[in-house]
Amino acid sequence: MPQFFIDRPVFAWVVAILICLGGAIALSRLPIDSYPDVAPPQVVISASYPGANAKTVESTVTQVIEQQLTGIDNLLYFTSQSSYGQSQITLTFATGTNPDIAEVQTQNRVALAAPLLPAEVNQQGININKSSAGFLAVLALRSGPGGPDRAALNHLVAAHIIDQIARIPGVGSANLFGSDYAMRIWLNPNTLHAYHMSASTVLQAIQGQNLQVATGSIGAAPAVSGQQTTATVTTQGWFNTPQQFRNILLRTNPNGTSVYLKNVAQVQLGLQNYSFAGTVNTTTVAPFGIQLLPGANALTVMKLVEAKMRQLQKSFPPGVTWFAPVDSTIFIKAAIKDVGLTLLEAFVLVFVVMLVFLQSWRATLVPMLVVPTALLGAMIGVYALGYSINQLTLFALVLAIGIVVDDAIVVVEAVDRIMREEHLPPKEATRKAMRQITGAIVAITLVLAAVFIPSALQTGSTGVIYRQFALTIALSITFSALLALSFSPALCASLMRPEHLRANLVFRGFNRLFEGTRAAYVRRVFQSVTHLPRWMAGFAVMLALGVFLFVKLPGSFVPDEDQGDIMASVELPAGATLQRTEAVLHHFYQIMIKNPAVHDVFQLAGSGFAGNSENAGRAFIHLEPWNDRSMTAEQIIRVANREVHRKIHDASIFVVNKPPIQGLGQFSGFDFYLEDRAGLGTAALDSAVDTLIAKAARDPLLYNVRVNGLPPQPQLMLHVDRVEAQSMGVSPEQVYQSLQLMLAPVFANDFIYDGRVEQVLVQAAAPYRMGPESLEQFYVGGPGAAATSGNPTGTMIPLSDFVHAQWQTASPALTGY
Repeated sequence: MPQFFIDRPVFAWVVAILICLGGAIALSRLPIDSYPDVAPPQVVISASYPGANAKTVESTVTQVIEQQLTGIDNLLYFTSQSSYGQSQITLTFATGTNPDIAEVQTQNRVALAAPLLPAEVNQQGININKSSAGFLAVLALRSGPGGPDRAALNHLVAAHIIDQIARIPGVGSANLFGSDYAMRIWLNPNTLHAYHMSASTVLQAIQGQNLQVATGSIGAAPAVSGQQTTATVTTQGWFNTPQQFRNILLRTNPNGTSVYLKNVAQVQLGLQNYSFAGTVNTTTVAPFGIQLLPGANALTVMKLVEAKMRQLQKSFPPGVTWFAPVDSTIFIKAAIKDVGLTLLEAFVLVFVVMLVFLQSWRATLVPMLVVPTALLGAMIGVYALGYSINQLTLFALVLAIGIVVDDAIVVVEAVDRIMREEHLPPKEATRKAMRQITGAIVAITLVLAAVFIPSALQTGSTGVIYRQFALTIALSITFSALLALSFSPALCASLMRPEHLRANLVFRGFNRLFEGTRAAYVRRVFQSVTHLPRWMAGFAVMLALGVFLFVKLPGSFVPDEDQGDIMASVELPAGATLQRTEAVLHHFYQIMIKNPAVHDVFQLAGSGFAGNSENAGRAFIHLEPWNDRSMTAEQIIRVANREVHRKIHDASIFVVNKPPIQGLGQFSGFDFYLEDRAGLGTAALDSAVDTLIAKAARDPLLYNVRVNGLPPQPQLMLHVDRVEAQSMGVSPEQVYQSLQLMLAPVFANDFIYDGRVEQVLVQAAAPYRMGPESLEQFYVGGPGAAATSGNPTGTMIPLSDFVHAQWQTASPALTGY
């Protein structure tokens, strides 16, 4: 093979150029990310049951779905969390599972459970989505003074932005953190009682008058003889404006007067869910998160997202702008840039070392042409294997430079030696040199491949990391050997000359220093042979020291990194309202922004890392660029935790670092699950958790150990005296429906707004559901009670006559595994 290319140097150049072109094309198409897809694929099932407590959600939704999750391929385990009105089940699959197939199989199993779920859950819909490893970015809309409020901004995102962003190639999903518009009907219990009406009367009227029906056509076939025209019949259908809802007729009285919805309720466009609030610093925003498809190029996708947002900006209302409070590509760019600079530095260093030792520009040019060709050839293999450009593959290329250049140097030195010693011309010297070293090049290539390839055979998340690293080096070595047997001999035969550069002052000085060092080293080797016990004792001491340090040094999967962002988990006492959470988050912002290393703080109230609740919140702290601050992320975290714990006493706040690899945990560190396999109950499990946390707090190796869950929340238990209710002519169904209509947002039907189908929700106005005393204002119709039309003097019975309230404490979030 070498002889073939020595005689055909042009063909060797063509092969090398083709390798470079293929590598450049592959490099332009490779996805770019900080780390490869290490986290196992996950599918998340989300269901909503408005107004239901955690226990009800657990028994009627979560467990019903879990019982159907059998027979799904490659399913390792699933975890579930049931909180107030929400159920979430996360299925984790074996590494390498196709997430699309996993999602489809999950949908098929959930479809079997749908008929068994409460009607309210099916009305809200069950969401099944692939879970990506964290967010590519969080974008947000903000408005200037006098601009749209939070509800209008959320609607703008939901109606005009989310769908546009989700259609961008490479975007896995785009999710609004808040909620879209809904037609909120706020009932006034006192007015309802004055008109002798119950809440169920209002619900029936809305459902009976806000209708969407198919009305057919007139004159359509089969028609009578002579019919000349046909026309489609249309009706008003769903209402579109609050005024139309206000004019819903509830009752017509015998005296000719009428009662409308506007007489007993306030009707307005509002939010579907008021339990979330997003701010950046002190500015109210409407945030939404963007997740990446597996294997997509993060940098390219982010550029497309930014371009789309700039395009959509032209249609925003005056004063509304967008920005990115969280952008993971900033760290990806910085990390890739740093490793790329290291790669360039290694390349330059190799060039300098070769020039100093070979002391010939022509001889140095050979390996400097071979090294980039071999690295670009490795990119072809990386692309074919479906890998990405990340810190691991680039680090592998950095190490590969030192290995790849060896093959070319061996060829150059062998040719140079023969030319010097035997005075042969370059081509003949190359032929003789290749006959001597071809076997050695093949052997060393096989040996190095045997070192790295077994690392690629590991499984799981560790296997993903080592596989890309090891195979990238193995591919570089393989192309290096191929070029050492083809391109390098052709270059040596064409470029090298018998006469070399005359050694200049720098080279002569280096030669004297090198020869002196070599002579001193040889003398020391001969001396060590005569003092073998002493040197063996020194070797034993070094070996023992190495073992000791290996045992004592801390270990981790991957080291923590300063990614330019840190996070905070905020948890208030059980039962705290969203207003209190927002106040604590604002206080937290005031503390953090005083640190000159902090750029801004994105806060989300009502949503924590452990679940959604009004007493939970989280914050993402974006730091100044690395070169513009003197503190690392870890130092900022230590200072922040000390300041927060000293100044904020009405909430538990932990500032933590982001996980080094997205998808492997929510924070840096590790998660630990405590299971109740004996079925001892929630109380025993909580006691065991308290014991475990107390012991972990005393362990010097652990730091900031905490429960990754929401605390027990106060609950108001309503006891319905069914006998008393029946004696008054009221069925339990009427009682529970009245309670639900007053205390929970009840879905009535839909309406059309801005070209979108939105929900109509019925609930008592805020002043009438602030405490147990509200039961005295809730009434239910007894025998002879007024209906939608008829006698307005029917009997109205207060719920407090047969519903009794009692405070109790229960867990708001039940977790299954």
